[in-house]
Amino acid sequence: MPSQQADAMSRMIQGGAKSDLMTPDEINAQRQVLGKQIWRVIPYAKKYPKRVIAGILGNFIARIFDLMPFVAIGFAVDYFTTNSMVGPQIFQDMILAINPDPAYGYGFLIFLGFFCLAIFQGISEYAWQTLGYNIQHDLRMDATKSLIAMEASYYDMRQTGQIMSVLSSDVNQLEDVVSDSSTSIIRIIATFSTAFLILVTMSWKLVAVLFGPILLIIPIVFWFSTSVQRKYRKQRESTGDIHAVLENLISGISVVQAFNAQDWEANRVSRESGSYRDQAMAASKDRNRFVPMIYVVAGIAFGLLVTAGGYLTSTGEISTGELVTFLLISTRMTMPMFIFGILVNQLQRGEAAACRVFAAVDLEPTIFDAEDAIVLEGGINTIEFNNVHFTYPNTTTKVLSGISFKVSGGEFLGIMGHTGAGKTTILKLLMRYYVPDSGEVLVNGKDINAFTLESVREAIGFVSQDPFLFYGSIKDNVIYNQKASDEELEVALELAGAAEFVSKLENGMQTMVGDRGAKLSGGQKARVSLARALLKKPSLLILDEASSALDAETEKRIQENLLSSGTDRATIAVAHRLSTIRNANEILSMVDGAIVERGNHEQLIENSGVYASQWNIQTGDVSNY
Repeated sequence: MPSQQADAMSRMIQGGAKSDLMTPDEINAQRQVLGKQIWRVIPYAKKYPKRVIAGILGNFIARIFDLMPFVAIGFAVDYFTTNSMVGPQIFQDMILAINPDPAYGYGFLIFLGFFCLAIFQGISEYAWQTLGYNIQHDLRMDATKSLIAMEASYYDMRQTGQIMSVLSSDVNQLEDVVSDSSTSIIRIIATFSTAFLILVTMSWKLVAVLFGPILLIIPIVFWFSTSVQRKYRKQRESTGDIHAVLENLISGISVVQAFNAQDWEANRVSRESGSYRDQAMAASKDRNRFVPMIYVVAGIAFGLLVTAGGYLTSTGEISTGELVTFLLISTRMTMPMFIFGILVNQLQRGEAAACRVFAAVDLEPTIFDAEDAIVLEGGINTIEFNNVHFTYPNTTTKVLSGISFKVSGGEFLGIMGHTGAGKTTILKLLMRYYVPDSGEVLVNGKDINAFTLESVREAIGFVSQDPFLFYGSIKDNVIYNQKASDEELEVALELAGAAEFVSKLENGMQTMVGDRGAKLSGGQKARVSLARALLKKPSLLILDEASSALDAETEKRIQENLLSSGTDRATIAVAHRLSTIRNANEILSMVDGAIVERGNHEQLIENSGVYASQWNIQTGDVSNY
């Protein structure tokens, strides 16, 4: 087995499970630590140091000015009750410098505190919010790049809505954590540290009274974080399920209406939405038991504080103004306590989202370029399958058994067989969506794994049996990820048999095709998809039931165009309609993953085998069937 195949199989066995970490069962099975995944956001924040510094410094300075009015109020109370100034001399000099009458000075300091608070808080908020938007963008791009690097088979058993939920709502949730929770963390640290220093200078005894009950918050937070965490993860999962159901519903609305399934679909949405509601309500129940506990702790702390403060004032240990300042700053400290409750809630939500987002970021494809892979130059001259065997992952039924054939430039290979015979699987191996279990796929005489994925796929023009058009114009879809002149576009459309119908459209190539090409017929979509493949000027053209939606006359015209335009181009076509491959140089007839007969049309008709029987059925000659 080539090293590339061994590496791929090893990843599927050992690391393949890693790519499954996006599945709900894998994520929910992990024991999560509060903030464990969210901390992975830090490397993203490091890319924007100016915003981080501005956010932290702005918040710390804002907290100082936030507490300054309370200090001024306390000094003012002592001045008005004793008619003498108190406090540090530098503070008294500042008051007198503002105005000889201290009353005006205290009033101005209060105004200055709020004014500066507004400025620096605004700077901090802007810095954190813009940092959050940048991280949101970077995370979404990293997750997207990881997802589009995964082999096509990765998406076979995954719902589009679940993946979209990760890239949209989960990434947005992390942006909220960065812009809101980060600000809250800095605010709590800054407020507590600044207030603690101020309060300790006034009375360490009252500080002990205040902070003693706050220690009760620790077990409360531990209980909340452990009880609500799994519920939030399931809530994020339910969000993805809703997206998946709605995406299916909207995409298949014509089928829904054709089968009068509106009520059935509404019930399906109701079940998923109800699941989300139940998870959200369960989390809300825990959350709304957590917040009142914070209030209880705050009530205990302040009740003791007022009692102890009154006693110390009566003994002359602290002044009335100092008690007022202590109480005001203490009430200010209750806000961080409640913010802390909200913060834990946000972090739990963010942790659930982070698990899914970073599971996407961490994805590693099982099919990848070998370290010594080279660029395929000069196009594909020959394609050869040498005793190829293949079984789809997580299944036991062999799909291909000892497949061997060779196609050279200018030749046309047709592949036919009943549904499930393995025809399309051959094409998927050519596109390197999968790796064979054994045997070799050779390009120009070398193992296909010796070349880079990009260069091999660049040499291939692929048209699937279900042509996919992106939202945009016909021109956008034909020129997709390529550079071409209008003349080259016209040639591609002509060869694909699309030029005639495009020219009759009111806006020509600028006609919008709608979502997934909904405004075009099946045959029109097939021709636009073929034009897109031909615009690449591929050295190998792969057609997977590409003409199934075409009428016989259009199919014949396109075949003539292809045969006359690509004398050096190899073509491999899979078809149920045998007229599509009648002119092939060689036709492979497949049954249950094996080639049971091969030859050109005339030879296979003479053999009176599988091909001949299908030909007779399709042409109406059933006398020999």
